[in-house]
Amino acid sequence: MGEAIRDRRERVFLATKLFPIGLPLQVESRARASARRLGVDHIDLYQQHWPSPLFPAGATMPRMKRLVESGRVGHIGVSNFSLKQWQDAERALGGPVLSNQVLFSLVHREPDRDMVPWAQKEGRIVIAYSPLGQGLLSGKYQDAPPRNFRRFRAGFRAAGRARAGPLVEALREIASRHGATPAQVALAWLIRKPNVVAIPGASSVRQVEENVAAADVELTDDEAERLSSLAPVG
Repeated sequence: MGEAIRDRRERVFLATKLFPIGLPLQVESRARASARRLGVDHIDLYQQHWPSPLFPAGATMPRMKRLVESGRVGHIGVSNFSLKQWQDAERALGGPVLSNQVLFSLVHREPDRDMVPWAQKEGRIVIAYSPLGQGLLSGKYQDAPPRNFRRFRAGFRAAGRARAGPLVEALREIASRHGATPAQVALAWLIRKPNVVAIPGASSVRQVEENVAAADVELTDDEAERLSSLAPVG
């Protein structure tokens, strides 16, 4: 990654994570080590990857704040935090915790319940990982499950794929009207929400290009509402 961004650092918003083992004493040393490995002098977004079962936000966030004050880090973020944990982290930091990276897609809509409205109100960012339901929303697995470990997950079993059938069919129909793919429509549904960004995975350059092109798919309000109605928050 460091080599890839070396000549274009000013064009890149660089985000990395701290796994919550050995907190809080290792917060600063790990940030320095990450920057050194990446060949940069600062990290734009430094995220605590999970809430720590041993160390509360009051023990870790003041050390995160020092990184911001020293200029080593631009913003602090978290990942897999509940809304309450996110808010607790903000209070402990004494300032904005810019982002929370969470499982979020048309088949995992829990963040829509309270996290997204709060982020929109407060000017924070929800970063959606697995925004395609690990491929379920692409429509590739409606007739047969994937061959890897995902086949054992509930959503990819026959019953789960059947439940997702009407949603996948709607994605296909809407995609055909836009000259897009179902995956692009699923991404477009997410990123049309204010204060939400998506980080889809990709295993090829072609997939990267298709993911980027999802930003050009402009869903109508009716299309977005149809997809939402087929994927209730729960």
